[in-house]
Amino acid sequence: MKTKIAFFDAKEYDKTSFDLANASGEFEVTYYETKLTEDTVNLADGYDVVCVFVNDTVNSKVIDGLVAAGVKLVALRCAGYNNVDIEYAYEKIHIVSVPAYSPYAVAEHAMALLLTSIRRIHKAYIRTRDFNFSLNGLTGFDLHGKTVGVVGTGKIGRIFIDICKGFGMNVLAYDKFPAKDSGLNYVELDEIWEKADIISFHCPLTDETKHMVNKDTIAKMKKGIVLVNTSRGALIDSEALLEGIKSRHIGAACLDVYEEESDVFFHDFSGHIINDDTLARLISMPNVIVTSHQAFLTKEALNNIANTTLSNINQFNAEGRCDNELCYKCIKFGKCPKEHKEKCF
Repeated sequence: MKTKIAFFDAKEYDKTSFDLANASGEFEVTYYETKLTEDTVNLADGYDVVCVFVNDTVNSKVIDGLVAAGVKLVALRCAGYNNVDIEYAYEKIHIVSVPAYSPYAVAEHAMALLLTSIRRIHKAYIRTRDFNFSLNGLTGFDLHGKTVGVVGTGKIGRIFIDICKGFGMNVLAYDKFPAKDSGLNYVELDEIWEKADIISFHCPLTDETKHMVNKDTIAKMKKGIVLVNTSRGALIDSEALLEGIKSRHIGAACLDVYEEESDVFFHDFSGHIINDDTLARLISMPNVIVTSHQAFLTKEALNNIANTTLSNINQFNAEGRCDNELCYKCIKFGKCPKEHKEKCF
């Protein structure tokens, strides 16, 4: 019997990549454009697995609804899991993720945002489309010799560091769990706040990292600091960011994520009025670039996401466990007590 998958928040590019990965027809996939929420969880009735993305809600009520519907597995098609109540899910329903689909895609997008911002490429593009070839107001600055602070040195962070080194930049790194034998120059966060010309974020969203960029930390940064966030929106307090830009303390912000993005990103509001005043004001600023959680979006990444997600489901079906399972105890203790060799529960 085929495994039945309820696929939430489905976009056309999702369907293309997952249909290709499921070309053999091993899985029966139903695509729902709606997000998984407390109001839509009933759509999962009769399915074995739900497949969700970053803006789907997997809180205690949704988990209870999935369990009642007979769902055995929540398959995240992403690395981040801050939208999932991992602790509540323990011993109720299994959660798996795609820990690395294309770290190059995200790291390269971060650098693309940075270069676009500091060299005013987006403004030049708009001008030349109107046959305006003036260079006034387009002066940027060299990356060579500048100091970049990289917060989070997982796969994406380390690839971004390699890119920065290719530009001849000085790198300061911070991670709660430093990579052993990496040769990176690890420092405390305060040193990054005080010394970096550019700060790029590549860390997960936790209670500890939420709003790590706030009014107080911005005050410690250099005047003209450039912030790049391709990780999770709530790492940055949006109101504090806006005030920092208005006061001319922050020189530029490059954002692929936003803390209140779930009701806005991935949708076309071009003919509508945006109710989020903070986002509207940020986008209106001449030194802010916003892309809508686009950093992951490459053909390679989409194919890896689809193949890994279906592989996760296959392994769970065959063994009752998965190498990419997100277990509350593993996260709490920083390592798997069972070394990923047995079922979590």
